[in-house]
Amino acid sequence: MSLIQKITLEARSSKLEARSLKQKTMAERNLRKTRTGVVTSDKMDKTITVAVERKVKHPIYGKFVKKTTKFHAHDEKSECTIGDVVKIMETRPMSKTKRWRLVEVIEKAK
Repeated sequence: MSLIQKITLEARSSKLEARSLKQKTMAERNLRKTRTGVVTSDKMDKTITVAVERKVKHPIYGKFVKKTTKFHAHDEKSECTIGDVVKIMETRPMSKTKRWRLVEVIEKAK
């Protein structure tokens, strides 16, 4: 093999490795947390507050207790109103408290 052929083979293999690494990072990136909750506030500009409810078993008594967590989510079009059921997804930090973004409005409030 000539020197030029060896260099081209190395370049091709490094491109394939880079491509496979990129595909791995895209696959890891798609593994983001999603939550479904109810919009409790839409007073901020392009931001909504979403209350996500989960049921946790009490450690001693065994009864299931409702726990509510509030998230600030980015709503680019300001399409949500209070009472809407929405799906949010984890994203990069957009502000001090905002780390989620609106994916879809599942059900509009009546």
